[in-house]
Amino acid sequence: MIQGHGGNKQQLADRIGCRLEDIIDMSSNLNPLGPPERIHTFIRENIHLIHALPEPDAAGMSKGFADYRGIDPGCVMAGNGTTFFIYTLPLALGAKKALILGPAYADYEDACAAHHVKTSHCLTLAENNFVPDLDQLSAGAEQADLVFICNPNNPTGNLINKQDLETLMRRHTNTCFVVDESYLPFVPDAEEFSLVEQTHLPNLVVLSSMSKIFRIPGLRTGFLSGAKALIRKVMVHYQPWSVNALAQAVIKDIYDHPEEILPFYQQTREFIVKERRAFAQALAETDGIRLFDTPVYFMLARLDKILASQLCRRVGDDGFLIRDCANFKGLSYRFVRFSLKTNKINLALAQSIKTALARKQNSPCSLILPGRF
Repeated sequence: MIQGHGGNKQQLADRIGCRLEDIIDMSSNLNPLGPPERIHTFIRENIHLIHALPEPDAAGMSKGFADYRGIDPGCVMAGNGTTFFIYTLPLALGAKKALILGPAYADYEDACAAHHVKTSHCLTLAENNFVPDLDQLSAGAEQADLVFICNPNNPTGNLINKQDLETLMRRHTNTCFVVDESYLPFVPDAEEFSLVEQTHLPNLVVLSSMSKIFRIPGLRTGFLSGAKALIRKVMVHYQPWSVNALAQAVIKDIYDHPEEILPFYQQTREFIVKERRAFAQALAETDGIRLFDTPVYFMLARLDKILASQLCRRVGDDGFLIRDCANFKGLSYRFVRFSLKTNKINLALAQSIKTALARKQNSPCSLILPGRF
């Protein structure tokens, strides 16, 4: 379902009559700080790389990731974003029935549907702060041969510890677990939660995105790691030159300078902790909205008095694009998600939300000019 993702900037710009660049997109989950200037400089200086074919299997890019994470390069594949792998895995693994821990990214279910794989959901609940019931998840895994777990989860932000996930995998050895760690680099002490290094587990596949943390979604880059037997199954369905030459070179350059990676992660994590706290405080006394605590930079909220579509429209009048979560299975027309940016923008959005929630149904809006941020 190609339209099942974030908001449409052009549509909002057309509706309120402003320039596309004046829309503040807080519907897409990308690093508010990135990308590092090094990436911009590298692209400018190496644009000529598009004149030649890249490595057909992106082996150099894969080796950079493997060396940085301390695993065998034979346990890694590079792809055209993690979505490339999500849509390949149900076919490559011969899945018949998949379980999705939700609410979750729509493409897990869409990928299964594309290959006629039946799906069921283990849904977390708002009244439990979206904390997964591991016994329920285990019971569902018993009936499936493929399980998708986003960790930390999008859109709820919940995080499952490594030990609990490993226990599940050892308990259900005939079930393959796909753990999507696309948002894990944003979490403090993320290295303690990651399963990338657990390539000895024969029924584990881990997805790692470069798009989110380095804010380069247009380059479409990501990795799959797992046991060599699983890698071989997926490689059968791998298309040559899946990752373009410039994308391969950018990622290889990042891993050629590993000393810069963790400091960038740490800077991002500290910034997010500070801004998440400030945003929550700005809305703390606001009637009609509840924010769910999260270790990542996007925040899920439940609305009590208006619909998600109404809030999206009202803050949209002020130039802010936020995520209506009505199409997430397990959520409803009462949920929205905000992806945080700079302090000025975050506080301006908080003010817009407060005004929107206090506004009567037919009262006029006051347009914020996003370009000033």
